[in-house]
Amino acid sequence: MAMPSILFVRKGLSLNGIRSLWTCRVLLTNQSENATTQQQSNQEQSKESDEEYEKNIKAKILTASLKFVNDLGWNQQAISAGAESIGYPGVIHGLFPNRGADLVQHFYLTCNCELNKILKEQACKSKESTDNEKVTMESHVRYAVETRLRMVIPYKRKWPEALALMALPPNAPKALANLLTLVDDICYHAGDRSVDFNWYTRRLVLAGIYKTTELYMLQDNSEDHKQTWKFLERRIQDATQIHSVLTTTSDMALPEQAVNRATEVASAVFGTARNILGLNWNK
Repeated sequence: MAMPSILFVRKGLSLNGIRSLWTCRVLLTNQSENATTQQQSNQEQSKESDEEYEKNIKAKILTASLKFVNDLGWNQQAISAGAESIGYPGVIHGLFPNRGADLVQHFYLTCNCELNKILKEQACKSKESTDNEKVTMESHVRYAVETRLRMVIPYKRKWPEALALMALPPNAPKALANLLTLVDDICYHAGDRSVDFNWYTRRLVLAGIYKTTELYMLQDNSEDHKQTWKFLERRIQDATQIHSVLTTTSDMALPEQAVNRATEVASAVFGTARNILGLNWNK
């Protein structure tokens, strides 16, 4: 009678042993998977940290290089001088494969970000203000364009070199992206929330105003560039008058088919540019 009990006990121990072994195996497998996942996560974080570190170094060097632009131009020499001025070897310019174009691009992005910050602060002040007088879109655009162009004035003598550099085919997409981002920021902070054809026309017109005023400024030798700001004001007034005429013209003067076609073309142009350049218009 003892044998069945012993067998039962042995079988029970055997089952418990198997269960223990299986549990240990599962735990070890989970621990191994967790260790692998953690290792991968650490590697990704390390890679991101390295990339961020390199990005910060590049930004510091390019920022330091700007003070050498007026003497050396928008080129590799200015980058080397900038690197050496903050303790890096001049040969570190190898981090910038596009050479002068990288320096110009850094300047563009820095100025656009600075303007965006200024416009955001201005918008917040306008909301908090109790003054009943509202800032018109025209005055907002004039202020924004003038503020942005004033950032170029310290480099005015060498700016044609920067424009020529960014006009080269490899750099043209970046230059276009900078301009589209700039005019979109200005329109957005001016209160433009349109979703119709006006969204495209305002940005196209503003891009034209900005570039023509920029070129005019390069030839302007008046005190504080007063003639440039008068030129800017005239261009904005002209654009406002043209827009007023178009919006008050009867529908018969502009066939619906033509309007729809123009809208489709403008939408396609901006949509293609946005996709190619990787821009995000959502604020």
